[in-house]
Amino acid sequence: MRRPHPPLWPAIAAVAAALGVVVVVALVLAFSAPASDQVAPPPSPPYTSAAGGAGTTATPPHGGLPAAKPASLSIPAIGVRAGSIADLGLTPGGELQVPPDATTVGWFTGAPSPGEVGPAVLAAHVDYKHVPGAFSKLKDLRSGEQVRVGRTDGRTAVFTVYRVGRYAKADFPTDEVYGDTTGPELRLITCGGAFDHSSGNYLDNVVAFANLTAVEA
Repeated sequence: MRRPHPPLWPAIAAVAAALGVVVVVALVLAFSAPASDQVAPPPSPPYTSAAGGAGTTATPPHGGLPAAKPASLSIPAIGVRAGSIADLGLTPGGELQVPPDATTVGWFTGAPSPGEVGPAVLAAHVDYKHVPGAFSKLKDLRSGEQVRVGRTDGRTAVFTVYRVGRYAKADFPTDEVYGDTTGPELRLITCGGAFDHSSGNYLDNVVAFANLTAVEA
C-alpha cells in the first residue's frame, strides 16, 4: 500500500483551500454540521468473479488486490462514466495537482490503487468554468449504490457505497477519509455546499465512502 508521508497533508490542504476546487484533501472553511447519508460499512465479503460465474474466489492475501492503476469509472446511479482516469500527483512544492477540466476524473497516485487495501481516492470537479463537473451529482449518491472502477490489469473493482457526507471544511474528517482501513475502500471527493464569491471557494466538501464488494475479471 502506498501512502503519502503525513507531513504532506497540511500542504495539500492549503493549496486545496486556495484553489477552491475538488482535490484529494479537504478544502477547509466553515459551515454547520455535516449532512450525511450513512449506514455501517458492510463487512468485506468473499470476492465474486464474473469469469467464475456463481463461484466465489478466496479473499486475496491481506484482503486486497495487487496494485493496478484505475482505467475507467462508472457510477450508474448518478450517470458518471469516465473512459479514462488521470493521475494526480504532487508538484515539486508539495502541492496537489488538480483535474485540468470539468470532465476529468483523477486518481491520487500517493494513495492505494482501487482494490488494494486502504482508501483509494478519486477526485473530480463539481463544476469548472461554469460547466458541470464529473462529480456534479456526487451529493445525490446513496448508500447501497455501486461504483465500478476498471483497472489496467483487466479487473473491475466493484465498490458499494456506505456513506455520503457533506462536511464543512473546518470539520473535514481527515482520519476517516485517509486513515488506514482493514480492507480495500474507495473515497470519491468533490466540493459542495454554498459558493463563497468573496473567496472563490465552496464552503463544503462532499465525500462518498465505499468498500470493495466484488471483483469482476
